[in-house]
Amino acid sequence: MIIIVSFVIAYLIGAISFSYLITKKLKHIDIRKTGSGNAGATNTMRVLGVGPAVGVLLLDGLKGVAAVLLARLIGLPEWAVAFCGLFAVLGHDFPVYFGFRGGKGVATTIGVFFMMMPLYALISGIAAILIIVLTRFVSVGSLVLLLATPVLAWISGNYPGGGLAAFFLIAALGYFQHRGNISRLFHGTENKIGQKKAQA
Repeated sequence: MIIIVSFVIAYLIGAISFSYLITKKLKHIDIRKTGSGNAGATNTMRVLGVGPAVGVLLLDGLKGVAAVLLARLIGLPEWAVAFCGLFAVLGHDFPVYFGFRGGKGVATTIGVFFMMMPLYALISGIAAILIIVLTRFVSVGSLVLLLATPVLAWISGNYPGGGLAAFFLIAALGYFQHRGNISRLFHGTENKIGQKKAQA
């Protein structure tokens, strides 16, 4: 029972949409109705600028950190801790407070991955940053990070099957949320950093 309650709490933590709240406070608009229509740090940068976007990135990442920390504080087994991370990402993507319309979960995923497998998350994060700098595609860097981190964990053999299952489910969810970006990348229409995005 305590595991199920922990999953619910993790989801509710993840469902706090900082990009929505900050944009609403500073500009009195729904971020999901402007820019790319995504409730995340990249769209916050388009709408409000770098400063608020960094704030959203950190706060969204802390949701993943908080979900994992809380699960460990309660004393859950590691597989359940990993699934708390998954539920935090689900909360970000489909927030109950905001009509189940959220973001793509990358920042919250980063928080979860850094708490669960810091070395592999760091390696993947550095690779993602380099790819973003070279290509100016945030989506490509995000997709690399989402997949490379659990793959490195799997190769290491240091993580049990339950935890790995949660990690790969998080990655699969991230790819599902980026399905539009993947399609635009294949068609050569994906926006780069610095390009103006059409209104959603």
